[in-house]
Amino acid sequence: MVTALSLYRAPTTVADSDAIADWLAPRIAPSVSVRDRFCKTHGDDALARAFARARVNGPYDRSTGSEMVGIIRYEERALESPERAGGVLYDGRAIQDALRKRLPGGERGLSNSHIILTDRVLGTWGDHDGRWHKRVSILGQPTLISVPGLYEAPAKPEQYYKAQQRHALISGDTPPREVLETEIDGEFLIEDDPRTTDALCGYVLSAFHFLNTGATFCDVEHCRLADRHRHPGVIEAQLREPEFCVEHAELYAID
Repeated sequence: MVTALSLYRAPTTVADSDAIADWLAPRIAPSVSVRDRFCKTHGDDALARAFARARVNGPYDRSTGSEMVGIIRYEERALESPERAGGVLYDGRAIQDALRKRLPGGERGLSNSHIILTDRVLGTWGDHDGRWHKRVSILGQPTLISVPGLYEAPAKPEQYYKAQQRHALISGDTPPREVLETEIDGEFLIEDDPRTTDALCGYVLSAFHFLNTGATFCDVEHCRLADRHRHPGVIEAQLREPEFCVEHAELYAID
């Protein structure tokens, strides 16, 4: 059983770790603490190389990593100044493994849940279709929750892709994401969305639920523990009432 939960701040995003902890604390029995960003407090000289080895080389390329000096220097700068990082997809399991080895001594057992909010984009390899898929969360110990993954991993509404195709037919090129986001009147989350913190609450709770019970995401689509793969579904599950299915309301709903 989990007896303590530590939530690590994201470096550069709008995610409010304190607000997430305030939402979580009355719903679970373990104590909840908010800590400074993980890579700042537990990083070491070898961590940049671990990030370099976890870089995805291409969307259909199973191999990862680079030992080029320039790549390692980039990762060193990104760890020192997170606002300078971006545009790179990482193997989420490899990053999880690297950070697991750096968990505080005495807190590595399953009674301590470590949940790390990150502004890195994380993915997992799909054996079924031979490509990388961006993810919001990598469950386990520690759990990694990618804030940009919240915007990039779920599929956009159908209108978004139709507008993308229309622009490509007219101009021969795909417009920047920001252009489409201003044109499409659909339900999806965008970078620095003010709803980010609220939406992440359910993912953090899912991380605790998995470590505490061994159960993964909920099959009931409107439950905050659901893992929806399209933006309208994420909004339904994380930002609309009711918060939980009947089963999980008994565990986590408050009056």
